[in-house]
Amino acid sequence: MSSIKKKKKPCCAFSKLQSNPLYALFLYYKFGSVKWSMQAENFHAPFLKNFLKKLIAEIELNQDLVLDELYEQYACYMTSLKDDNVVKGRICKCISFLFPAGSSQLPSCSYSGKLVVPLRCSLNMLDGDTGCALWPSSLFLSEFILSFPGLFSNKSCFEVGSGVGLVGICLAHVEASKVILSDGDLSTLMNMKLNLESNNFSINTDRQERTEDSNTIKCIHLPWESASENQLQDFMPDVILGADVIYDPACLPYLVRLLAILLNKKIPSSAKRNDSCQGSLLDSKSMDGKFNGSLQGNANANDNGNGFDANEGKIICNGTSNTGSRKGPVAYIASAIRNIDTFNHFLSLVDQANITITDLTETHKPLNLLPYMQSYDRSNVRLFVLSCK
Repeated sequence: MSSIKKKKKPCCAFSKLQSNPLYALFLYYKFGSVKWSMQAENFHAPFLKNFLKKLIAEIELNQDLVLDELYEQYACYMTSLKDDNVVKGRICKCISFLFPAGSSQLPSCSYSGKLVVPLRCSLNMLDGDTGCALWPSSLFLSEFILSFPGLFSNKSCFEVGSGVGLVGICLAHVEASKVILSDGDLSTLMNMKLNLESNNFSINTDRQERTEDSNTIKCIHLPWESASENQLQDFMPDVILGADVIYDPACLPYLVRLLAILLNKKIPSSAKRNDSCQGSLLDSKSMDGKFNGSLQGNANANDNGNGFDANEGKIICNGTSNTGSRKGPVAYIASAIRNIDTFNHFLSLVDQANITITDLTETHKPLNLLPYMQSYDRSNVRLFVLSCK
């Protein structure tokens, strides 16, 4: 469902772009003989935004190449026209997921082999704007979703601590039946909504309203400490997700309580079935309550669990997993373990809540979709799957 349509003849696309009268007019206003200033750009921003929108639409209509710079500039104008108090201290980044050769059969891989996501992120985390930061675990979990689309497509997905909304955008891209994003910070939630709008998604903030529109993402304010069981039972998703949510010991009891409620979904016996190619990743080995860095699981190391052989570059099972049968909701948590005591405390709380946790980091590696991002160190991120015992 990517909005990027690319390009039959990229070699001559730039010359075509230069000959477009709208593009010429945009360059005149942007880089013309009149001295350009930030005040001038802010004054002309609505005008330039409309020009870019028409220009991109015309290029896509002709199935020519749209330069990434145009998408990025349009995203900047989209967010710069919002409330200045909301976007102050934040920058616009374009995250480009590049699918490697051999992955064209993945449902998440578009015709262009590329998914571009513009995001408004925090500029200075020292000011307490951590919820709007782009964390490595969020990037890792997004790669996981795009590499394993069969685990999420046609399923109701709920993310805790959604931050900038990148994971939710990737869930919508792989056609999850419902995407619900949540965060306990109102400023973060507002920034997340701006990011969703920049990526052409409709936003639903009504907790009770149910919608099946694949282009609509529900956003809710959800402080973990005040979330009630009745409130959470309104959602009861098939899949729960979280990125870098295991960091504050004081918050962990509330997080585990929330996960326990969401994972305890009752499934009618008639609905239980063996989804050999559409199930969750539940390996036979689970963690014993203490983390010592050992590898868990027993999958083939050459197969990333999604039917994609890293050595051969072939799709074996249409982008889905056959590592287990689906018996209830599961949670996928990606996290960098910065403090071993904090993480062991989390494991202890999870065990007390009668939840099984399994380390999938080595047995189900996602594709490397961000090879150009040198600041992204995936080696520090671990991936876990949780379910009720």
